[in-house]
Amino acid sequence: MLIDKIHWLGHASFKIIADKGIVIYMDPFRLNAEAQKADIIFCSHQHYDHFSPEDIAKITKDNTVVVCNASCEQEIKTKKIHVRPGDKGEVYGIAYKAVPAYNLKIPNHRKELGHNGFILAIDGEKLYHAGDTDAVSELESIRVDVALLPVGGTYTMDAAKAAELAKKIGAKITVPMHYGAIIGTAQDGENFRNLCGCGARILKAEKA
Repeated sequence: MLIDKIHWLGHASFKIIADKGIVIYMDPFRLNAEAQKADIIFCSHQHYDHFSPEDIAKITKDNTVVVCNASCEQEIKTKKIHVRPGDKGEVYGIAYKAVPAYNLKIPNHRKELGHNGFILAIDGEKLYHAGDTDAVSELESIRVDVALLPVGGTYTMDAAKAAELAKKIGAKITVPMHYGAIIGTAQDGENFRNLCGCGARILKAEKA
């Protein structure tokens, strides 16, 4: 199952190891120096807790590909693919689609900045990493097997809004993220699980 291949590294950072050994990172942040090298790195936007050149350098090898938006790509020294919401592509057999990620009221993640969430097709299942976003209407039509949703509030949807979105998406498993480090507490994850009631699962943060 896809959920068994997903490792939460804290905050919004994840590592996924596909069946063919493809190593994927989503928004790598605060990794160990000995972290496993990446085949593909997805960065949702340029804020330091989602796009960390220092952490990207730790996991980059000769053939690593970084998928990111225009605000990140100038600092990337390895191969990169520039995407904006709506773009689709494939890297090392992993199909991806960029989807909108933005705030409705606060200016930190304005829609016109082109920040991304990502939908990945991995070993016959689909994974959605929401990035930093409110529960905007464009996301309600997403249909995936596993959804990673921010719950910390302030710069993203809170636990209640995330639970509402999770029910609309209808993923088999939904994992809360973006809490317990910079913003939000462990209680936000518990609040989400209690409110969601739809395959919510809290992952234990691991070292990279």
